[in-house]
Amino acid sequence: MIYRNQLFALLLVLLSFISGAQAETLKPFILGNTPQGNLDEVVEATGRSLMEQGFTVVGSYSPYPNATVICASHPELSAAASKATNGGFAAAQRVAVTQIDGQIQVSYANPAYIGTAYGLGKLEPVAAKLAEALGDVESFGASGIEAEKLLPGKYHYKIMMPYFDDVHELNSFADHATALETVEANLAAGKGGTQKVYRIDLPGQDVSVFGVAIPLGDGPEDGRKDTDKEIMDIIDFHDLRSTAYLPYELMVQGNEVIALHSRFRIAVHFPDTSMVGSHGFTAIMSSTKGIETALQAVAGKQ
Repeated sequence: MIYRNQLFALLLVLLSFISGAQAETLKPFILGNTPQGNLDEVVEATGRSLMEQGFTVVGSYSPYPNATVICASHPELSAAASKATNGGFAAAQRVAVTQIDGQIQVSYANPAYIGTAYGLGKLEPVAAKLAEALGDVESFGASGIEAEKLLPGKYHYKIMMPYFDDVHELNSFADHATALETVEANLAAGKGGTQKVYRIDLPGQDVSVFGVAIPLGDGPEDGRKDTDKEIMDIIDFHDLRSTAYLPYELMVQGNEVIALHSRFRIAVHFPDTSMVGSHGFTAIMSSTKGIETALQAVAGKQ
């Protein structure tokens, strides 16, 4: 009887080990192939490859020297975003071309990772088209998070940190049209030290998603590290760069203007970041308020 119980316990341990070994883990970014040429030539070739796979380049910008972020839409991505609660935050596919120490990296936000974290599913068709367009050399940016633990309402960096659904409610208006007009006008004026990168209107809904760069920010006089470059200089320091973290999303949904909580958005893209140290969250503690302040300015919040 003792032997049988021991054997049963051993089988349970083995089954648990097998189950754990088979649990799918996801990482936030994917390294693609690098075409021949200089930075500008690679950016052009990357945009062309995206369009050949049915993507529409909706905007691009250089957040700092030797880096360009390309944002693209795709009908299948827009359709998936339309079906998920706050799914518009994933409506743009972010692709980066970054030159580091003379070497050029083409990378992009992992559709399976972002889709899982934002409630859109694994986005396999979109991932397949990106792999065809840009390649899929390796995923990177974290040791890996189990897909089940990445879902909305489950993933958060630490206790008391926000979840996907804990959005910033930036402002509200009488109607959708007024909200859109306000956001467009404030982006054109560079309010909050911001810059418009793109706008995507989701089909069949009063939902528009804006890509917002923060080249200047609202906090220099307060000592906040809130600009794209200031934040990335601290947290994006590994050999493979996570430039495709940028830009931020702001969403006009009906008559409301919302954004992902900045602490959630940073943490979900950089989940292995330590809490303390020169590259830790404490080094960018002021950035979350700075980002929110900049986005509030775009939303017309005084």
